[in-house]
Amino acid sequence: MSEELDEALRAVEATLFASEEPMTAEALSGHLGGMEIASVRQALATLADHYDQRGICLVERGKRWHFETAPDLAHLLRREREQVRRLSRAATEVLAIIAYHEPVSRAEIESIRGVQTAKGTLDVLMEAGWIKMAGRREVPGRPVIYATTPSFLDHFGLSTRRDLPGIDELKAAGLLDPVDDAFEEAMDAAGADEAEADPDGDADADEIDGAPEYVPAEGEESVSPT
Repeated sequence: MSEELDEALRAVEATLFASEEPMTAEALSGHLGGMEIASVRQALATLADHYDQRGICLVERGKRWHFETAPDLAHLLRREREQVRRLSRAATEVLAIIAYHEPVSRAEIESIRGVQTAKGTLDVLMEAGWIKMAGRREVPGRPVIYATTPSFLDHFGLSTRRDLPGIDELKAAGLLDPVDDAFEEAMDAAGADEAEADPDGDADADEIDGAPEYVPAEGEESVSPT
């Protein structure tokens, strides 16, 4: 290992260890006095490999890097019983729609679900740090659009949104009713549109026009898809 690489490794390692927040390669470069991005990324890759089988590991979530304890040692670190806070059915559906179709407006969420979405549902997801306001759609009324956050990727153990499960994986895990043909058709249509628009597979996600048949949750009112 060259002396230059060794110094880069030590500098990047120390900076990430002391940082209160995950950092991108660009942020590390700026913090380290303009160290070349290529050197920073090489150091990150080397450190990730070095820590791969250790008690802590270096991981990338949404292009941001941080240290975390090895997942298989979680049982050794628990001292108190975790209190699980479950999302409501409505919140789970809204989060899934945003994750697969972001950026998306409230009206577009309602079009896909087929029911009105309470403002409180979006507030819960924003309070959890999983979604954020991502600007406004440049159409009449300029509605707010929503997208997921790096905290969403971190919480669900995803490196990027490309790691989200597909329709077959959701069925296998029992998270999707196999008789919900409307939803499956909508997912298939979204995939077909994405493949046509981006034959190289670079697109994150497309919005879907069809809305699955949906049984309103308690307190929700049905609306017609726009």
